[in-house]
Amino acid sequence: MATLDSLKQALRQKAKATASSPKLPLSDTQYSAGFDVLVRGSGWSTYQDFIIPQLSQLLAPLFNSRIHISALEIGPGPKSLLGYLPGRLRRKVRKYTAFEPNGLFATRLEEWLCPTSETESPVFCLENPPNIHRIPFVLQDNIGSGTSTGTRDNDEKYDIILFCHSMYGMKPKHRFIERALEMLTERPQGGMVAVFHRDGVLHLDGLVCHRTASFPTGAVSVANDDEVLDCFAPFVAGFIMQDVDVDEAIRVDWRKVCRALGRREEAHPDHLFFSSPSVMAAFTQHATTLPELTAQVPLVKGDKTVKNREARLHRPASIIRPTEVRHVQQCVRWALEHGVGLAVIGGGHSGHCLWPNVVSVDMGAFDQVHILTAGEDERKSGSGSLVIAETGCKTGDIIRKTMEAGLTVPLGARPSVGAGLWLQGGIGHLARLHGLACDAIVGAVVVSVDSGQALCVGRVPSQHWPVGAVRPENETDLLWAMKGAGTNFGIVISITFKAYAAPTYSIRNWVVPLRDNLEARLRLSDFDRFVASKLPRNFSADAYLYWDNDQLYLGVTMFESSTSRLAFEMPTPTPIGTMLGPEDNFKAVNSVGLFDTEMYISGMHGGHGGGKTSSFKRCIFLKRIGAVDVADILVAAVETRPSPLCYLHLLQGGGAVGDVAADATAFGCRDWDFACVVTGVWPRDQDGTEAARAAMRWVYNVAGDLLPLSSGAYGADLGPDPRDAALAAKAFGPNRPRLARLKYSLDPRNVLAYACPLPKSPMEQKLIILVTGESCAGKDYCADVWVSMFTTCTHKSLTARAVSISDATKREYAAAAGADLDRLLWDRVYKEQHRPALTAFFQGQARQRPELPEEHFLNVVYGAVDVDVLLITGMRDEAPVAALSHLVPDSRLLEVHVQAGEQTRRIRRGCHSGGGDGGDNKAGSNNSGSSLTALGHRPSLIFDNDTTGNEAAKRFAEHYLLPFVHEDLQRLAHMVRQVPDFPRPGIEFRHVLGISRQPGGLALCTSLLQTHFTSDWAKVDAVACCEAGGFVYASALASRVDMPLVLIREAGKLPPPTVSVIKPSSHFSSLASNNSKEKRIEVERDVVPRGASVVVVDDVLSTGETLCAVLQLLGEAGIGAEGVSIMVVAEFPVHRGRELLRQCGFGRINIQSLLIFGGA
Repeated sequence: MATLDSLKQALRQKAKATASSPKLPLSDTQYSAGFDVLVRGSGWSTYQDFIIPQLSQLLAPLFNSRIHISALEIGPGPKSLLGYLPGRLRRKVRKYTAFEPNGLFATRLEEWLCPTSETESPVFCLENPPNIHRIPFVLQDNIGSGTSTGTRDNDEKYDIILFCHSMYGMKPKHRFIERALEMLTERPQGGMVAVFHRDGVLHLDGLVCHRTASFPTGAVSVANDDEVLDCFAPFVAGFIMQDVDVDEAIRVDWRKVCRALGRREEAHPDHLFFSSPSVMAAFTQHATTLPELTAQVPLVKGDKTVKNREARLHRPASIIRPTEVRHVQQCVRWALEHGVGLAVIGGGHSGHCLWPNVVSVDMGAFDQVHILTAGEDERKSGSGSLVIAETGCKTGDIIRKTMEAGLTVPLGARPSVGAGLWLQGGIGHLARLHGLACDAIVGAVVVSVDSGQALCVGRVPSQHWPVGAVRPENETDLLWAMKGAGTNFGIVISITFKAYAAPTYSIRNWVVPLRDNLEARLRLSDFDRFVASKLPRNFSADAYLYWDNDQLYLGVTMFESSTSRLAFEMPTPTPIGTMLGPEDNFKAVNSVGLFDTEMYISGMHGGHGGGKTSSFKRCIFLKRIGAVDVADILVAAVETRPSPLCYLHLLQGGGAVGDVAADATAFGCRDWDFACVVTGVWPRDQDGTEAARAAMRWVYNVAGDLLPLSSGAYGADLGPDPRDAALAAKAFGPNRPRLARLKYSLDPRNVLAYACPLPKSPMEQKLIILVTGESCAGKDYCADVWVSMFTTCTHKSLTARAVSISDATKREYAAAAGADLDRLLWDRVYKEQHRPALTAFFQGQARQRPELPEEHFLNVVYGAVDVDVLLITGMRDEAPVAALSHLVPDSRLLEVHVQAGEQTRRIRRGCHSGGGDGGDNKAGSNNSGSSLTALGHRPSLIFDNDTTGNEAAKRFAEHYLLPFVHEDLQRLAHMVRQVPDFPRPGIEFRHVLGISRQPGGLALCTSLLQTHFTSDWAKVDAVACCEAGGFVYASALASRVDMPLVLIREAGKLPPPTVSVIKPSSHFSSLASNNSKEKRIEVERDVVPRGASVVVVDDVLSTGETLCAVLQLLGEAGIGAEGVSIMVVAEFPVHRGRELLRQCGFGRINIQSLLIFGGA
């Protein structure tokens, strides 16, 4: 499938070859018609699947950190890209400017931004009409020039500047981006320039990206219709011919070009498809700071050639070649200071060791290999020989050096691979005997990408410690991560391996022609069942499935290793000989000679060595290659290969690889018999052509077909390409959650953003406490006391902060009314004098901007991402937990209502010091009926603050607040298994009921339900629950607190007399089935006395519909809402269950949940 760029070149070449008529630029009408064809149908998928999601993700932190946003869009077309952002974000845009030289687009854009119909809402909340300049964006200052619908302002600065639809015609591109960078706001910093560009190539001469993303699968479909092609082809070519007759003739030729290059698909036979890969590049004011780094650290001399053909197509911002550890540290500190990422070059086999507009760190100068024989390491004398390999070494370098000492390390099978392979697995021919390369790692020297500090991890002999290096506190975790995911957690300087005696190898090869696909399947099955599974550990057998000269072949290479001094004189009898017959050849080699025996190097297609071909690979772990469904996919894969040179390589696993527990190292995929390397190959002179792209598509398609039948994917090949995401999700087995947490801890600013993608860390759950109450009740004082309790009175190191949500309003009010901001913030008397006007000001703003409370809340939360516990004062929202928790679904949100008597508050109103705002916890939490009546909802906790001193506030925190950060809750959360794509694709299911089958899980859960209950169990008459999830935990809790258990069941399952109500289907049932219906639930009449106190227990609170029905049922049974409390094991705030209960009249019920989870 040709790209749009190759189509453009072909159209222009055709025009140049066949016509001498002058060219004309497209008119606005012609350009508009072509653009409409481009974005129609599958062309819109680039916007829907890439541009809009990337833009939303990129801009959310920026928008959340500001009250107002000013935006400039360059070439937006008929609609603003920013207009597709979520409403909460786009409504922050108060100033909007655009450069749109196409007059038709400019008019349509203005009409879209300023609808005249009363039924249409404006896209943005603009303070002034949009400034739409109907001229191109040029390098000199042209704001305010040309036709505009707004006012002139030559000094306008912007928070966000977008190049919306590629940078065609802007040369040199880096100068246009630099011009845009000059137009970003200086204060507050954090403004951004974002570029979306088609065809995936942006050469920007040293500008450094803040963030990049790619969409290699973008495509455009065009109707195979003369009229449509006559609009589309000139748009792609960029011109028409001046002579009418010539233009008509060239259009006929252009149709032929489009039809020749466009791909046809069976599902859409009347359309032509063209590849349209896209990239996004985002820049901040730090984009031009590369000279700061190059002044300190050496650059690569001349051109850097890397092995990987994909990486060779990338244009990095620069390639740095450090020669000392301090140079690496300087690279990291520069990246941290300027908020950019780094790529790392080891052996150069990775497709992401070079990345567009990113600085790469070439470790080639660190190329030493040191051998310490047994006893030379003073820390571990007598513990065996060690090999210290610096990360600029290649596998061949290490093997040659260790062989001289009679040693070896179980590295990979290719001499040119580097540290990226060893740190992420390393599958070689000794894997069945000694394990993977990463299993041999016992130590490392690493430069932290969080601090730039040199760290020594595990066994690092003293003579190899860098100056100033230290051992990290989390050394165990870091060493664990190095062994399988080491490229993600720091820039590794050297690795310490344990060494083994160097063996000699015997190599035997078989090449078996196969009559047809049936024989291929049978041979694979026999090879799996009768050969590979019966070999001793010092043997390994690899298989190749490939076509050559129109013949399907099964190639087999068997490796036998031995440390015996006797040379292999005769082959050891094996089952392979029985199955495949005599081998084609046999020879004995040492570890260096082993590299040349790989069948793909010399035995297939005339040999793949010598730089004649390029390849692209992805690797899937398979348990049984002989299984019918697996064998069918393998045989079909080589049959559908896009190039004659493509093949499948099956490397044998098992043995020592599986001896290591899945969670013992970061490499978690251990249960496999073969690693299937899907290898797309093409002649090297076709790099960057459709032949290369087709081979890559084939690799991903075959890997995708095998993935559901696999036991994992190999992470060493994977990078930021979005097509790798599905493979990366299966790359680390059960270790993904731990790796995600370590990534967040060890690389919190994502400096190593271009390594194998890890899941985003479920951030250690933030606790957000909304401290509410009437004026002068002592809210701020209590919040400060509780901050000190969190930071000093917990076993783990927590960060806590108290902030006032009303500060933003105070700033805006001070600016509008001329009030003294400092006194508004810190002088209580002055603040009380302005309170009526301040309240009226806020209410006026809220009427104009109904989302204002949510904006203020999110601004405060996003401004405190670095703290574990956030206490927010100044909240005046009704039922704030119900109203706001869905905005922060991964955080626990509590409301603590601070109250004090009128006399106390009157005294404090005239007091300048907070020292008298102490308190006393009158029985602690939820006992103030009058307060609840006045509030109209039930806060999580109530603190009576009527006495002086801070002791009562401390006792309250110790008893009611600190338990929310106790490790027992974290233990319970870790017992809840995540199940992806259940009960349907796209759903990340949390198996809350699974707690009960974990050792000690049910006991821990019921203990926490008992101790976290904020009322008095002695005043409870019964525990109630609804089937089925609630039965598990409610019955155990009722037994623990010695209470009667009231069962609520589906109608017809309890003996009469009963009371019943209709219950909608649960959230899970509605996800699992499209046919779920309402049911009736019932409870036995008079099972609990009227007016009794009941605690309802359930496993989850999601939409709230089940609990709403339960509460209605209890009401029918004579149990009023005032006598009911709710306790759930897990809550999913995104579904707004609390808000539904409040709307149904149950807002004053005390609802408590042990765990909080985002998502479904």
